[in-house]
Amino acid sequence: MQLAVSMVARLGVCSHALPSVLGRQLSCAQDKLRRTPLYDFHLAHGGKMVAFAGWSLPVQYRDSHVDSHLHTRQHCSLFDVSHMLQTKILGSDRVKLMESIVVGDIAELRPNQGTLSLFTNEAGGILDDLIVTNASEGHLYVVSNAGCREKDLALMQEKVKELQNRGSDVALEVVDNALLALQGPTAAQVLQAGVADDLKKLPFMTSAVMEVFGVSGCRVTRCGYTGEDGVEISVPAVGVIHLATALLENPEVKLAGLAARDSLRLEAGLCLYGKDIDEHTTPVEGSLSWTLGKRRRAAMDFPGAKAIVPQLKGKVQRRRVGLMCEGAPMREHSPILSMEGAVIGTVTSGCPSPCLKKNVAMGYVPYEYSRPGTQLLVEVRRKQQMVVVSKMPFVPTNYYILK
Repeated sequence: MQLAVSMVARLGVCSHALPSVLGRQLSCAQDKLRRTPLYDFHLAHGGKMVAFAGWSLPVQYRDSHVDSHLHTRQHCSLFDVSHMLQTKILGSDRVKLMESIVVGDIAELRPNQGTLSLFTNEAGGILDDLIVTNASEGHLYVVSNAGCREKDLALMQEKVKELQNRGSDVALEVVDNALLALQGPTAAQVLQAGVADDLKKLPFMTSAVMEVFGVSGCRVTRCGYTGEDGVEISVPAVGVIHLATALLENPEVKLAGLAARDSLRLEAGLCLYGKDIDEHTTPVEGSLSWTLGKRRRAAMDFPGAKAIVPQLKGKVQRRRVGLMCEGAPMREHSPILSMEGAVIGTVTSGCPSPCLKKNVAMGYVPYEYSRPGTQLLVEVRRKQQMVVVSKMPFVPTNYYILK
């Protein structure tokens, strides 16, 4: 979901060792960046800090990026995602407020159920992606991207003020909690040792408030950005170091940074806002039509509906697709060409897949070239190489779904 610094993608995501020059380039800028409550904790554990969406965050720790990536797939990893914007929408008109700015059906969410949704503009472009949870405590819990913090806050605050002026009962509150993501096949097993709630009853995209390893008032949501089973834990800042320390006492858990998070989400086919989707991309073009609530489609009552809904019934000019190749890794901005050599699109994200031992990427191509199995060319370092349009996710997801 975050807008990444391109340097992180180039140097951190696909390297076995982080170049020392990265630390030198950013050392003088660190004091100007925002810090999460775990900043000193990261340094004490060997975190290599980089600038990311205005924050100082670890790109990796002592383990290599690839080792962290594979550990997440095989065991579980702990990520600090406290830079994400967390808000509460309160009042009896909270659903009305949220549905006036997103494409999803928020009214249909059961208590403590969440959904991925999109802020859109009147032209149908995506302003940000976010997760909205219908908290049973009587509010909507919203998590959106740090890179869009000011834009998202302004959008929500302006709509709150507009509705309040019309007599609606609605308010917005910024949540100052830290946010941890515990991701991987053993995440639930690790977390279960520190909670009284039965996590088997907490399926994917549901949420509950509970005490976690002695820290009360934590909201645990079964979700993540890796394609694996896992949780995100909104924890009072005063208790986050205690909680992180307790989780790391289990040998299954290792710290992981932005580099592993980026390659994990790419293998899972998940978008990065600002690269794979942006204000000039519609949900249909971005292969995110499933976020459009059926009731909302019929009512055409969300921002940009007049541009987006007709795209559902016809062919869009371009689509986000998965790409796979061998040879040199595909990178952001790499040109995509037809077999005749004409430039038809651009790579938006790409890296070597630690799990597949092949290069994976996302990009946009005209609709007629978007069918899986289509052979195309990609230009890397001024050389053309074969690439195949591939289904996403590239690596099967392992979300915990109740059967």
